[in-house]
Amino acid sequence: MTRKRDLTLFSLLAIAWGTAFAAIEVGLATLPPILFAAFRLDVATVLFAGAILALGREWRPRTRTDWITIGVAGGLMVGAHYGLLFIGQSYVSSAVAAIVLSLTPIVTPPLALALLPQERLRAPVVVGLFVGLAGVVVIALSGGSIGGQAIGVGLLFGSAFAFAVGSVLTERLQRTLPVLSLQTWAMALGAGILHGVSYAHPGETVPSLTAWTSATVAALAYLGVVATAGGFLAYFLLLDRIGASQLSLVNYASPLVASLVGWALLGESITLTTIGGFGMIVLGFALCQLPSLWRLLAPVAGYKPRRRSAAGDCVVVDGNAYVLDDRDTGRTSRTAPTAD
Repeated sequence: MTRKRDLTLFSLLAIAWGTAFAAIEVGLATLPPILFAAFRLDVATVLFAGAILALGREWRPRTRTDWITIGVAGGLMVGAHYGLLFIGQSYVSSAVAAIVLSLTPIVTPPLALALLPQERLRAPVVVGLFVGLAGVVVIALSGGSIGGQAIGVGLLFGSAFAFAVGSVLTERLQRTLPVLSLQTWAMALGAGILHGVSYAHPGETVPSLTAWTSATVAALAYLGVVATAGGFLAYFLLLDRIGASQLSLVNYASPLVASLVGWALLGESITLTTIGGFGMIVLGFALCQLPSLWRLLAPVAGYKPRRRSAAGDCVVVDGNAYVLDDRDTGRTSRTAPTAD
């Protein structure tokens, strides 16, 4: 990632996804979390549907597998992911939410290895998983007691886990829908699920129009237009230009942006314990992604990584998506990301 345009796009993506957590924090001051998440998906669905019409893309599911993929993606990668994210962030700061969500690339490879029979579970992946989970525990306890912070971190971990499970399951399905159409259907289904849950939840009510502030409207518009639609565009532009390994680093640039924005605009404080927990999560990611990181960094150090002679698949994380990369053929298959 040396070209100026690539660095600019990467920075914009990290900013879009990192600042999304601050926007969620602002909106939660007025809107109940589940309904707020549903509204965000409403905006994104309208934008994505408009893009499909403008580009003339195929949008109709044609096979049973297409519908199953939409159900899994909409239920887990969108509905459960965003619902738990917004509820969890109502207990913690935007920085803590962003840091815990960065656990997703650590959780995904072990799940993929467990569900894909051709894969072998390697020791660094196991160690990386436990190191990353230990980092989450450290963050959960950084509030000084087993209370709201721990509850929020647990919900956010559930959000990361739901996305990871959905990523692996959808990867096993041979769909025919283009990725933009799948993303649109998943957003629409996820929004419908969250609206239903919000309506049935006794603690959630639709706020009156007088309760809406300009900050609430701005936060919702920012999440739908910039963080989701803009992030989606930047993500796939970068995916074609720099590849999965380098793009996965956005998972750790975004929490840094979220922490700085939360401190500067929302007056949030970051404890040394939280920083230490984030460091453990980053270390866990490095252990899970040793082969990919070696291929990325070895040329910089003057080494030429050797390719494996035996055929085999490598589980890597493509930004916020799961990717199966065939080392010998160079082919990759991927699921659609969902911006945070």
